[in-house]
Amino acid sequence: MKSILLHGLGQGSSSWESVVRVMDNRSDILCPDLSELLNSTEPCYSNLYKALNNYCSQFDEPLNLCGLSLGGILALNYATEHSKKVNALVLIGTQASMPKRLLKFQNMIFRLMPSSAFRSMGFNKKSVINLSKSMLDLDLRQDLKQVSCPTLVIYGERDRANKAASLELNDLLQHAELMVIPNSGHEINIDAPVELGKCLNIFFNSKNKTQDLSL
Repeated sequence: MKSILLHGLGQGSSSWESVVRVMDNRSDILCPDLSELLNSTEPCYSNLYKALNNYCSQFDEPLNLCGLSLGGILALNYATEHSKKVNALVLIGTQASMPKRLLKFQNMIFRLMPSSAFRSMGFNKKSVINLSKSMLDLDLRQDLKQVSCPTLVIYGERDRANKAASLELNDLLQHAELMVIPNSGHEINIDAPVELGKCLNIFFNSKNKTQDLSL
């Protein structure tokens, strides 16, 4: 079964390398680069989500999806619309509704940063600002009842900005369990890759076996 890991804004596909290194079935783990998925289309959330839909449509079997931050929002959005296509879902530091004040403040900081600071993000400065701005009114809370797959909600012990949102997701999703990664901030795939890889291994392997038994 394929497992797709989606990175956050400001990261790239390489941010999963240390996580994947400790996981089983590495040949079935895919880490697409979000900027490349857009394929030169305008960088906004609706286009990025459409690109993810197109990417996932190439697989006939159900998928394991894992996303951090922006990647988590995309994975959650996909699970609300394609519940039968998602075998298991992992949401890391993910918000179901966008914190508008935080996004506006973040965009203000982005505008003050030099263009050179965005080179490692995969998106240029203008694209990052446009993408962040396009998400201001995004709210998936009313659609969470459509998510029927087992879900693991994760946040870092030091990620205070996303703790409340993670607790809310755990309460609202039907088949969710919650995990806190010690000594980690928001970017758990960078701060605690080995711990995260082990968690994903246990979760995905247990859900894969459950599905096999049901066939």
